[in-house]
Amino acid sequence: MTKRVLVTGGAGFIGSHVCDLFLDRQWSVDVLDDLSNGKRQNVPAAARLVVADVRSAEAGRLVADGEYDAIVHLAAQMDVRHSVADPVFDASINILGTLQVLESVRRHARGARPRIVFSSTGGAVYGDMGTPPTAEASAKEPDSPYGIAKLATEYYLAYYARIHELNTVSVRFANVYGPRQDPHGEAGVVAIFCGRILAGQPLTIFGDGEQTRDYVHVADVAEAVFAAATGAPPQGTRVDERAFNVGTGIGTSVRELAATLLRAAGDAGATLAIEFAPERRGEQRHSFLAIEQAHRVLGWAPRVSLSDGLAETYSWFAARAATAALSRT
Repeated sequence: MTKRVLVTGGAGFIGSHVCDLFLDRQWSVDVLDDLSNGKRQNVPAAARLVVADVRSAEAGRLVADGEYDAIVHLAAQMDVRHSVADPVFDASINILGTLQVLESVRRHARGARPRIVFSSTGGAVYGDMGTPPTAEASAKEPDSPYGIAKLATEYYLAYYARIHELNTVSVRFANVYGPRQDPHGEAGVVAIFCGRILAGQPLTIFGDGEQTRDYVHVADVAEAVFAAATGAPPQGTRVDERAFNVGTGIGTSVRELAATLLRAAGDAGATLAIEFAPERRGEQRHSFLAIEQAHRVLGWAPRVSLSDGLAETYSWFAARAATAALSRT
């Protein structure tokens, strides 16, 4: 019997790759997305798209009636700056939207309850409290309403697992990059740099460029999500026992990222300069994740090297730019 998954936010950058992987593994895929950020063209042809807000009654009915084996909950307000400007809006999507999913499963789901995989954040949750690589049980002191909402939701998921016996898992993403990336999303700097190279413009780095991040390719992220959705359920009900960092375990400086991407661009990047601008206040200095728990429990490890991943990503952006140029002629 074909297994069924619902991917909320499945028209987005990460979500569309998750849909592709589930379809490759012969699952039936439904997508819930309001298309406020996601793109209809990202949704695979073999998936069924339901256009609705995750907070809506329609979304609740879809979750309750779908008889899903897994729900991958990626729908979110993901702009940290927007969360600072409007924390109520951020919480309405990132907390209340998730509660809509959880309550629809708890109160109304038909048949066996699905595994619920929640997309959290491996940067904004931890803040600057520890020395990287940061493990799941590290101290958490989020510095934005976005990070606070993600962490609060993880506690809700642990509560639903403990009190209501829901099958919940959280995956804490590092900086995800790859084809279909939006410059305003996670690790948007890669998409921004690709756009500037293709426009023949210098790359701008804020601060000295020695700040580090953990850049993980979207194909590896999709594999981690699939493992979290289909593997043995985690043991224990504490929040950090049900959460898995998804990154590379390697801190890459913005300088190194820019240089690697310029090399990947070949002739297009050979003559471009790197410029520096004043640092952004409040930006974390170093952030990268310890990933041993995901390897031990889920059997997952990243496979795509940064150089290969950036080369593939730049090629995708270049092909898209070429197609757009042809359509204008």
